[in-house]
Amino acid sequence: MVIPLVPEPGATIRLPIAGFEARDDHAFPGRRAAVVYLQGCPLQCGYCETASSMGPARRAAAGEWDAIEGLLAARVGELDAVVFSGGEPTLHPDLPAAADACRSLGLAVGLHTAGPYPERLERLLPRLDWVALDTKGRGADFDRVAGRPGIWRQHALSLSLLLEAGVPFECRTTLHWRDFTLEELERLAMTLADCGVRRYAIQLARLERCLDPAYRDAVEDAPPREALETLIRRLRRHFAQVELRD
Repeated sequence: MVIPLVPEPGATIRLPIAGFEARDDHAFPGRRAAVVYLQGCPLQCGYCETASSMGPARRAAAGEWDAIEGLLAARVGELDAVVFSGGEPTLHPDLPAAADACRSLGLAVGLHTAGPYPERLERLLPRLDWVALDTKGRGADFDRVAGRPGIWRQHALSLSLLLEAGVPFECRTTLHWRDFTLEELERLAMTLADCGVRRYAIQLARLERCLDPAYRDAVEDAPPREALETLIRRLRRHFAQVELRD
């Protein structure tokens, strides 16, 4: 299915909604945020825990975004931000218009993305207050984890845009020991630090929720938790903030 790069001028905002979380205090650091999950993702990560609820990319039905905007408007005061997540939210050309609608309500706007569409991220950046960039590996390792050849170059362009734009952001890596050794994880983190990334989070895959059944089993020779925590301590010398998230 081909989704156009930009919406038609003056068109009603159409976004395929996969889910809505009325309040998540961890989705946008320091903010009381709602999370809007958008359907569809071009990647095929084995550890993905949202694929079963996301489904394939589709065109939005009329009124889907209007309903979400109404929910957000009713919660202004209880909330001060909204985060667009997925799936891959930048898949959808109406996202900038939806971000503008949220800002008109007085809400800060956050984005969770793997950066596969840097040209769309560039259009969004003036509308964003915070970004979480899902960094799946170095170079070809990114492609292997994401299941899509060549996608690491798009991600690298997105990271460059964020570094240049000055929008607050963090890089985050979902850790499944099928995808990394401890040494590979450290090399990835140090590459990001060398690029100028200041905030980095390593989040552990939830085995029971993984898309690929092979990822639901523990890896027998996985490094112990103590080794991972030791790595985190070493990395703190190279970042302003490093977190390990369960």
